[in-house]
Amino acid sequence: MDDDLNAMSREQLAEEVRKLRAGIRRHRDASGHDLCWHHPDLWALLPDTSSQVPIVPDWPQFMRGCVKYRESLDAQCPQAPRGRQEFGEG
Repeated sequence: MDDDLNAMSREQLAEEVRKLRAGIRRHRDASGHDLCWHHPDLWALLPDTSSQVPIVPDWPQFMRGCVKYRESLDAQCPQAPRGRQEFGEG
């Protein structure tokens, strides 16, 4: 799957690393409501494509997952500032 790396020069590999790091940083630095979104831009950094369509949970299961995710932020980032901005505002 990653055979293309074998044909890359050192400079090409370094550029690939920079591109991937930038994508990971954009994802890592997401904040507020952007934490909850589908991230095809991140996946587009891969040289291969996928025709796999995500399985989307029904609403009750989805919302339970959102609550679990938010609880994990409280546990893993208790010092993070809190915001009151509604989705779609500013």
